Amino acid sequence: MGPRRPDGYHPLSTVFQAVSVHEDVVATPCADVRLTVSGPQAELVPTDETNLAVRAARALAARAGVEDGVHLHLHKGVPVAGGMAGGSADAAAALVACDALWHTGLSREDLLELAADLGSDVPFSMTGHTAVGSGRGDLLTPVLARGEFHWAFAVQDRGLSTAAVYQAFDELLGDDARDPDPQDDLALMQALLAGDAIALGAALHNDLQAAALTLDPGLADPLAVARETGALGVVVSGSGPTVAALARSRQHALVLAAAFTASGVADSVLTAVGPVAGTRVVSGADQAG
Repeated sequence: MGPRRPDGYHPLSTVFQAVSVHEDVVATPCADVRLTVSGPQAELVPTDETNLAVRAARALAARAGVEDGVHLHLHKGVPVAGGMAGGSADAAAALVACDALWHTGLSREDLLELAADLGSDVPFSMTGHTAVGSGRGDLLTPVLARGEFHWAFAVQDRGLSTAAVYQAFDELLGDDARDPDPQDDLALMQALLAGDAIALGAALHNDLQAAALTLDPGLADPLAVARETGALGVVVSGSGPTVAALARSRQHALVLAAAFTASGVADSVLTAVGPVAGTRVVSGADQAG
């Protein structure tokens, strides 16, 4: 990740992989745009105009000239403020769900353009699988990843402000931050292409990790537990505070999750497999996830 640009963004080179932890968004006709939320940490999710899913619905309506409203019901599955792009997944699902409900006729490219306007991670949430994000993270290049990769996640109830983590990154590196070099991720890309989990684990890195640890030193504990339990690789996910550990197998992912729980370094744990598909209509014209 490079230094902050005049427009306030940082140039990124991000390797995304969609995993089997998801959000469900149900869209039904309504007089206006409104949002309700259920599931873990539902009380932490804003339901007003600051919510990305609400903004996505309004952006789509404006673009397509739709005057109808929509009731969006979001069932949480991704940790709130956990560095796993849950809000971006909600926005992507809202775009796809409302597009299906309203029969807008917009192309996939139109929806991806709207997604990029909403946030850097939203386009990938639509496409899923594995991709490299450049620019702000919104310019996507698909990556061929063979096989499956198994993950365990140490989740914290406390969140970390993405803006605060980026500010800490700027303070830590300042002028020493350099623009992304494609060669930096060469080993990681080769590991994905080969389906080599051991090589992928060795290549995992996150330029924001030191900044996240500065703001939340307690994240060192789940990182240490994962290493002690034989994780192939472990990093802070995104801007944190979720810690992602790459396992040798599905069974090893369960062992890592059990170690997180037994050591008390996580408020909850998740296991998942990747890559998986992105946002899609699940049932009929009124549900997307």
